[in-house]
Parts: sequence; C-alpha cells; structure tokens
Amino acid sequence: MSWLSSSQGVVLTAYHPSGKDQAVGGTHGKVGEEATPSRKYGQYTMNREVTKVLEKPPYDRSSSQDSLDELSMEDYWTELENIKKSSENRQDQEVVVIKEPDEGELEEEWLKEAGLSNLFGEAAGDPQESMVFLSTLTRTQAAAVQKRVETVSQTLRKKNKQYQIPDVRDIFAQQTESKEKAPDGTESQSVRTNENKYQGKDDQASSLVVGEKGLIPLVPDEAPASETDINLEVSFAEQAVNQKESSREKTQSSRGNDAPLLNFRLPKDKTGTTRIGDLAPQDMKKVCHLALIELTALYDVLGIELKQQKAVKVKTKDSGLFCIPLTVLLEQDQRRLPGTRIPLIFQKLISRIEEGGLETEGLLRIPGAAIRIKNLCQELEAKFYEGTFNWESVKQHDAASLLKLFIRELPQPLLSVEYLKAFQAVQSLPTRRQQLQALNLLVILLPAANRDTLKALLEFLQRVIDNREKNKMTTMNVAMVMAPNLFMCHALGLKSSEQREFAMAAGTANIMHLLIKYQKLLWTIPKFIVNQVRKQNTENHKKDKKAMKKLLKKMAYDREKYEKQDKNTNDADVPQGVIRVQAPHLSKVSMAIQLTEELKASDVLARFLSQESGIAQTLKKGEVFLYEIGGNIGERCLDDDTYMKDLYQLNPNAEWVIKSKPS
Repeated sequence: MSWLSSSQGVVLTAYHPSGKDQAVGGTHGKVGEEATPSRKYGQYTMNREVTKVLEKPPYDRSSSQDSLDELSMEDYWTELENIKKSSENRQDQEVVVIKEPDEGELEEEWLKEAGLSNLFGEAAGDPQESMVFLSTLTRTQAAAVQKRVETVSQTLRKKNKQYQIPDVRDIFAQQTESKEKAPDGTESQSVRTNENKYQGKDDQASSLVVGEKGLIPLVPDEAPASETDINLEVSFAEQAVNQKESSREKTQSSRGNDAPLLNFRLPKDKTGTTRIGDLAPQDMKKVCHLALIELTALYDVLGIELKQQKAVKVKTKDSGLFCIPLTVLLEQDQRRLPGTRIPLIFQKLISRIEEGGLETEGLLRIPGAAIRIKNLCQELEAKFYEGTFNWESVKQHDAASLLKLFIRELPQPLLSVEYLKAFQAVQSLPTRRQQLQALNLLVILLPAANRDTLKALLEFLQRVIDNREKNKMTTMNVAMVMAPNLFMCHALGLKSSEQREFAMAAGTANIMHLLIKYQKLLWTIPKFIVNQVRKQNTENHKKDKKAMKKLLKKMAYDREKYEKQDKNTNDADVPQGVIRVQAPHLSKVSMAIQLTEELKASDVLARFLSQESGIAQTLKKGEVFLYEIGGNIGERCLDDDTYMKDLYQLNPNAEWVIKSKPS
C-alpha cells in the first residue's frame, strides 16, 4: 500500500493480486470530478483528479511481515465485501428500531442511568438524598450533571409539568461549599500535583485517519515507542482540562508525524489494582454511575457530543443460536450449565478454531464458503443443544466465519445500542491517552453479558496475534478484519454510503486495535472512581450511624454502652499493627498477621496455603483470594501485589477474608 499526497488530497493505493496497481478517481474514475471513495481490492482516492501511480512488481502475501502491514486496509474492505455477500444469503435478519428522542428526553434518561432520577420528575424529592453522591464529584463531573439537570428542568417547565423541580443552584450549593472546605487541600491543587508526575511527551492519537496533509497510518506492532504509566488516580476529565490550560501551544506544535508515540501501561498501585469483577454488586453499581458521569464530563471538556441511543422495539427470535439477544442466549445456556457467563456456542466456535492450530496462515482473514456457512448455521440451530452436531465437519476457516457471523448478527451490537456511537466517537478524541481513557469508561458501562463476551473475544484475538510470525496476522491485520464485524451493525439498519464507510474504516480499526492491545488496562477500574465509591460509603455510613443512634436513644438503650460495642471487633483481639485474617474454608481458619512495609496480599495467601496438604494446596492456589470487606468498601478482591499496610491505612475498619470468587 502507498500513500501519495497532493495539494488537494491523498491517494491510498493497495496492490491487486495480479500485481497491477489500482487507483480510482471517484465513483466512475473521471478526471475533473470530485472524488468519492471507490472500492476494488481496497483502493481509494480522496483528491479531485486521478494521480498516476507507478506500478510495483507482484507481491507474495506470505513473503514478508511488511507486505501484510501494507495490505491491512485491503483486509478491511475485503472483510466488508464478505459481510455484504453473506448478508445477501440471510434475509431473515431482524431490525432493532431506535426511537428519536424528544427534547430533554436524552438528558432525563442520562440522569436515570447516572442514579440521579430523584432530582426531577415524579421521583423528585428531597435533594439531600443525592447530596452524598454529588459531594464526591469532581468539578468537571459536577458540571456535566448540572448541564443535564438544567436541560431537564427547562423542558419540564415548558411542558408545564406539575412535578417538583429543584433549583439547580440549590442542588449544587452544598457540594461547592464542601469542595471549598476540603480538608486535604483544594481539589484543583491535587489534580495538578498528581497529573504532573504522569506528564510526558505529547501522546498524539495514533490512528489511520484522514488528515489535512494526508493519511496517518496505524502504528505497526514493531514500531519503537516509549512507555509511560497511564494516570488512573486523577479524573480523566480533570486531566483534559489541565492539558488544555497548561499545554495548548505545545500540543498544537507537536501534532506532526514526527511527534513521539507512547505505549501506556498500568501503574503500580500499593493499595492494589481493582479490576472489573473485583467489587461487590452494590459498589459496582456506583462505579457505573460514576463512569457514565466521568465519560460525559470528558466528552464535554473535549467538545464531543455524547448521545446515548435506546432500542424501543426489538424483533427477535426467542430461541436458537444466531440473531438471538445475548441475555436470552445466556438464559438458555444457564439452564443447561449454571453459572455460564459467555454463550456456549461462542465458546465452542473459539475452541474449534484453536483445535485447528492458531498458526494457520490468514486465520480470521480467509472466509469460509458462503453456502457452506449458511448450511452450517441451519444445522447448528437444529443440533447444537441436542449434542448431535458433527464438529469434525467444520473447517477452521468456517468456524472463524461463523464466529464473526455470530457477532455481527446479534440483534443488538456487542458494544451495545446505547454506547455504539460513543465507541465510534472515540476516534475523534485528540490523543491516544484520551482514547484509552474513554474506552476504559465505556467497557465499564457495557452490560455484564456484553462485557464478558467482548473480553473472551479480545483474549482469543490476542492468542491469534501471539502466533503472528506464522499466521501472518498482526494486531493491525486482526483489527482491520474484526472492526467491520463489531462496528457495522446491520441489525440497527445503518445503511452506510461508501463515503461513510471510508470515514469509519480507519477510525474503527484504530479503536479495535486499542481494544486488543490494551485490554488488560481497559478492564481496570480507575483508582479515582474507587476512591469516590469509598467516600460515598463513608458518608452513607455516617448517616446510617446517626440514624441508628437516634433510634437507640428513642428505645431507651444506654447510648454509651452502644458506642462501646460499636467499636471494631478486630481492635479488641489483636494488637496495633496486626490484622486478623479469616479463612473459613481452609484448614487454618484464622490467623493474626503482623503488618510490615513489604507484606503483600500474595504473602498472606501463601501463609494460609502452606498449612494445606500437598494436593489441596495445588487445587486452591489460584482459586482463593484475599478480600477486603467492610469499612469504606462493600467487598473488594485484592490483587497479589497489594501492600497490606498501605491498604490498612486506607481502610482501617475493614475485615480480611480468604475465599473463592463467586461464579
């Protein structure tokens, strides 16, 4: 592939398997006409006149890694063509109907999703109920909420609704006051201080996008890049504000192709990294509320419109394998195999592909025969759950085609109806850092079934990429092949023009690239959000404690006696600097452990497991985890590298329990 710049545009040329270059100037290729993207083996022009392209010799697709990277755009358009051909053979695809929102409806729905429905409408009540939540918000998060509350309030007034409509100034007055009197210094100060240690060179978004001067390519896997920690301690939106305030000139001056590119990694956190699945449901619900507000605040700061969509009418089958909602499919599977979190057919297709070996050249790129795929679908629908389907008859490339078919024919996209556009909008964010931050929040916001299935898919894709030396499928190649299957959701009735397809191609492939490469980071809950949950729990605990004391006083209990009993029971039986760890399902059910600077969660687990017999020790290793329970968190599974003394100082009232993760 080559990119030839001109003063009026740029030509993107890929090489035809015959060895001839192809460049088309517009739909019909006439000189002088304004060009629109034309597709044939992935060749495109974006200039107003045909640019002559020098011929290159024939290539061998398997001859070198470089040739594969050059041909990655061809992979995208070839995949799109295969999708269109396969959809012609399957006319039974149902369509999700999306309702256009009325004025203020989006904002009202947003407030409900953010857990703030009691600020308006029939549910409106004492705003004090939301004060605890609002008091934990950052400046940018509060501004995002305030903007939506104002819109809903104005809409309700226009409609002459008789509901109680609180004054926005009243809702946020107490929160503003609490920020000004924060005991640990002003928030803006802490934001700037923590942000500075993560500031490095400009992290220009690395993507294949149509720019003013041409096309900027995705960074190859082998491209040299410096590494830096991504800041999870400070609100992403606050970081964006600080970047705009402090380095606007620097950012503008370093937008060229020579800007250094960064690879991001998870920072080391002494209180432990929190991953999706580590928190109790009640805390995870709070995380989702905060993630929605933070994502909206980030998009507001960067001037990107965030519009959630809502499916109001879905015509779907209520049984089967393909064209079935994920939730319905999982209900079917859970009746057969309780605890299933990823559809059984999805798991089996991945397993079948892996049985054929991940070293197969062109894996995921080479399609199965369309008629054979159609017949296999029908046979699977009839025999899969009966256990009579002959998997030996499924070729590896057929299984890969079936896997992609399953994804794109979900009635609602894997990235969800609500957030598909938000995922697509990630390509509009100015830096790779901000793209990753937005993707991190979007992954958190996905429904659990979608998120678990997406994770299984990305882990599989990474295993394919790990064999790239033999299968010739780099991260870029895999991203190009998979992007159309995740982002071109035909169930939503999105009829794309070729112009729109061209605009989407590079951006969605870049997003797919980031999802694969940074999946470990994206399934992490940012520390600043976990800290906000801790603060909410602390404030709620104070309120509950006050209410309980009043109740006890009314019931004539001895208040002094209650307060003595209310002290943490751990303090009564262990000395200072020692924690009591419970392990009800192990041989050693309890142990007092001295806290030291170097003591980690893995060390605590090792002490308990050393008490088990040989076989039991092997079985339980990796199956049991140390949990932080109570205090300012509901329940949190600790990663092995958590420093116990640091965490104890953060949550001194917690209990420490070793147990297995719930399925």
